Amino acid sequence: MAGADAETGTETVADTEAEAEPDSKAETETGTAAVANAEAEYVTNARAEAAMEAEAEAEEQRYYRQLWVEEPATRRRMPDPVRASAVRAVIIIAVTLIQAMVAFLCTLAGSWLAFPMVLSSVASTVVATWGALDVWVTRQVWNQRNGVVSVPSSTARALRRERRRARRQERASERTKERIRRQGGGAGQLSHS
Repeated sequence: MAGADAETGTETVADTEAEAEPDSKAETETGTAAVANAEAEYVTNARAEAAMEAEAEAEEQRYYRQLWVEEPATRRRMPDPVRASAVRAVIIIAVTLIQAMVAFLCTLAGSWLAFPMVLSSVASTVVATWGALDVWVTRQVWNQRNGVVSVPSSTARALRRERRRARRQERASERTKERIRRQGGGAGQLSHS
């Protein structure tokens, strides 16, 4: 019986090992399938998140307006002298407004700086008025000299006429020089025949 027990024990151990092997293979296959399922689920989730992000970005793009949008100009650019005087006037007016505000606040606070600021504000107001008039005068002068103003007092037509006359004379002198050059320049030639 001891032999049988030994055999039985051996058989039992062998049977346990035989049964364990298929279970471990099944567990391995199940584990591999679980890992594959987890990876597939992860990829699916990643794709879903990417799709949601792309959709959110597209939605944001629909409502997003660029900071700088090129639009065709409704008016022509101001001439450079007029633009320069306008920029100068805007800066002077801005400084004048700041001085007036500081003078007002100093007056309310009872500061000693109130009187000098009021005086400088008055002076700046005079200068700002000059700046605004400078823009208007510069614009009028530029229109008179270069603009196409259809009024009898405009000097633009006369200036254009003088420029055309000078160009015509220049072309005529160029043609004369070219003709002389083609004919040999008259070097060593006494007559044209």
